[in-house]
Amino acid sequence: MKAWLIDSFDGIEKARLADVPDPKPAAGEVLLRVKYAGLNPADAYLAKAQYPAKPPLPHILGRDGMGEIVALGPGVTDLKIGEKKSILRGEVGVSRWGTFAELVAVPVESLVDIPEGWTDQQAAGATLVYLTAYQALTQWSDLPPQAIVLISGASGGVGVASAQLAHAIGHTAIGLSRDPEKREKLKAQGIALALDPAASNPDWCSQLKEALGNRRVDLAIDNIGGDLLPQMISVLSHGGRVSVVGRLAGPVRQFNTSSLLFRRIKIGGVAVGTYTNAESRAAWQNVLDLLRKTGARPLVDGVFPFEELPQAFSHLEQGPMGKVLVAV
Repeated sequence: MKAWLIDSFDGIEKARLADVPDPKPAAGEVLLRVKYAGLNPADAYLAKAQYPAKPPLPHILGRDGMGEIVALGPGVTDLKIGEKKSILRGEVGVSRWGTFAELVAVPVESLVDIPEGWTDQQAAGATLVYLTAYQALTQWSDLPPQAIVLISGASGGVGVASAQLAHAIGHTAIGLSRDPEKREKLKAQGIALALDPAASNPDWCSQLKEALGNRRVDLAIDNIGGDLLPQMISVLSHGGRVSVVGRLAGPVRQFNTSSLLFRRIKIGGVAVGTYTNAESRAAWQNVLDLLRKTGARPLVDGVFPFEELPQAFSHLEQGPMGKVLVAV
């Protein structure tokens, strides 16, 4: 089969397209012919050794994807060849070869059905971002039932998923995006208010406070990091919470910890890898139940040919509107 290999942890740009032996499904596994694979920033982090996992090299990245079962491993009796499945968060693309390949061996417990009414493309890149968004929204047991949720990087995969789920839960979602067209499009994804956090608009915090009146932000979901995190903390309520998802803008250069003290601000990291398989499956079912309430669907920004995986990652870095896929 053809697959994208990394031979070192020197970045995704060093990946090479090569022929490798077809994988064989072990006991309790199936062989999936990949139709679409979803890209995630975590793939790029792993390729730069900025992720806890250090798989043996060469390695095939790719945590998200959907395809058709073409072979069953020993002991697999409840699935059939020809069935289409999506991959739920597991070790695929992390400690074992992933979906940036024509074929991938997947444990049965890491497979889920394609949701009714979804396209193959929608199903290919959904599980990881929605599980991430769900954990970011639900890891705080004391979050008010009708909270105000501020989302940075709101047009990205996790950002859109966070907006859709927050809206379905009954929260008020506020998005941050530097692109005026994306800010307008976010309104169709459950965003009540979209603001520009660019350095050229230093008054966005004041604009938000004015729009909220006596209210303040209850939960900030931060996908960006960098200089934006302290600004998001400044608009939080007493007892406000921050769910830290990503660091696309790099480290926080200046952070005054006293900004946490008098308002009792709480910061918690988000990592769906801490979910057990049972927890992931339960969370995924809750996600689907919430999406059915509003009719929301995954948003696909673009689909690149398999041979253009590096270009697809370049597009991901530029900030897409939803998920980026490759057609395998």
